[in-house]
Amino acid sequence: MSVGMRIGAVLTAIFALAALTSVVWVPHDTDVLDISQRNLGPSVLHLFGTDHFGRDMLSMLMAGARTSIAVALVAVGIGVGLGVPLGLLAAAHSGGWLDEVIMRGNDLIFAFPSLVIAILITAVFGPSALNAILAIGIFNIPVFARVARGGALPLWTLDYVMAARVAGKGRILISAQHILPNIANLLIVQATIQFSLGILAEAALSYIGLGAQPPTPSWGRMLADAQTMIYTEPQLALLPGLAIVFLVLGLNLLGDGLRDALDPRLRRVRA
Repeated sequence: MSVGMRIGAVLTAIFALAALTSVVWVPHDTDVLDISQRNLGPSVLHLFGTDHFGRDMLSMLMAGARTSIAVALVAVGIGVGLGVPLGLLAAAHSGGWLDEVIMRGNDLIFAFPSLVIAILITAVFGPSALNAILAIGIFNIPVFARVARGGALPLWTLDYVMAARVAGKGRILISAQHILPNIANLLIVQATIQFSLGILAEAALSYIGLGAQPPTPSWGRMLADAQTMIYTEPQLALLPGLAIVFLVLGLNLLGDGLRDALDPRLRRVRA
């Protein structure tokens, strides 16, 4: 395991542990406002101080990690669950009408960035964390479809796939038994990349008011609330900003390490 991958794994584990812990416990209730305790500095009672509403910043960061990770995780799950089967199906019918329909549909989704999709969804259903998940998840579908199709296409020309076809196995069965296991490394690496992008997308959507709504803590919402106090109380923006930076950095380092570890071509180069 490389040094970068170790650092990425540690950073990711810290935030994942904070998010899981916040499900059952946080130092202070994030729903309770205490104006008399607003903008306090670090202390034994409040390790990272308090915000302009008197809420404990450590508790807000922990709960915000839960929101960001949950949104990004479900969104990636949508992308994997729908995009990978579509990509495998397109590769199994490469050059046919089904391949064209799937890939042109992917191009259509790519024409609308996740932020535009979020605005469209919000205009119909209103802003919420669920709509942020839908927007990010929809944008992830063509990403995983392209990765799955690109990884699967060369495998359909290999001998063991030809043997499976001669044995009478159908395209779907071959894709599930022979193709998918051999492109799993590509999908795992892409999932870590999309996970980090999902964190950024959730923060961006919450920042402009299209993501998680109060009183649900969100790093993007914390940044939006702190922007008018950036010169007087810079820690209110600095702490959630650093949380986003370090989590995304950890996921990217972890993804790079997994790519190096799982790609057989890179293993041969190192050898």
